[in-house]
Amino acid sequence: MPVYEYECKECRKVFEVQQKMADAPLAACPDCTGPVTKLISMNSFQLKGSGWYADGYASSSNASSAVAAESKPAASPCQAEPGCKNCPAAATGR
Repeated sequence: MPVYEYECKECRKVFEVQQKMADAPLAACPDCTGPVTKLISMNSFQLKGSGWYADGYASSSNASSAVAAESKPAASPCQAEPGCKNCPAAATGR
């Protein structure tokens, strides 16, 4: 369940409440029953480790190997000599 942060307008207390996303926002402070405002806080989700190179989260060695792999020309799918009429690549027009 998500954790939401609220601030009381009367006593200025900032507190967290675990609520379902479908639950209505709180309207009153649990301490003084004053009106509260829902705060927007920074989330705690972070992408760490290898494998996030597409989004810029990899070390430079992982990112450079991914770029090198993308820049190599594709190998021919046909292992026979070029122009072979039994070649699957020739049948598809590649």
